[in-house]
Amino acid sequence: MIGKILTVAIVLTGIVVAASVYYLQVYHFYDEIDLPASQIALVPQGGDSAEPIPADGIQAIDANSSPIRFRACFDTTLSVDEARARFERVDAPPLNAPGWFDCFDADAIGAALADGQGDTFLAQKNIAYGADRVVAILPDGRGFVWHQLNNCGEKAYDGTVIGEECPPLEQFQ
Repeated sequence: MIGKILTVAIVLTGIVVAASVYYLQVYHFYDEIDLPASQIALVPQGGDSAEPIPADGIQAIDANSSPIRFRACFDTTLSVDEARARFERVDAPPLNAPGWFDCFDADAIGAALADGQGDTFLAQKNIAYGADRVVAILPDGRGFVWHQLNNCGEKAYDGTVIGEECPPLEQFQ
């Protein structure tokens, strides 16, 4: 009888822990934020500082638990061809967003980018240590923003020695 009680207790504890971890990862750490249109900006080719682009209907989420949890969706009048001609392009596939943030479908965005329908552009280098802000623009006027690990971030998180080309970590604390 004691074995059955212990088994039930272990199983129930496992279910509670699993449900808690799921809730924390998908809901708890994220906050919907107000992102001003001026924060939707792209770095011009050969430039250093980003220029704001037209953006309306901005929806954004962020979390303090990781620099790459930021996601945003917006509408723009800037065409993909205009953006390609003026702004610095980067190769950065979209990262997944929580399912409840339904304007950001990483699979659909990634498929559109792979088909050449849209493109990704640098919005800000080192928005947080080792993470760059990336903007994707699609031909239908939808835009998406996320943070992507850059070379310094990948090195910092996989344990590789960080070289002199990376900014000092103290600069971000």
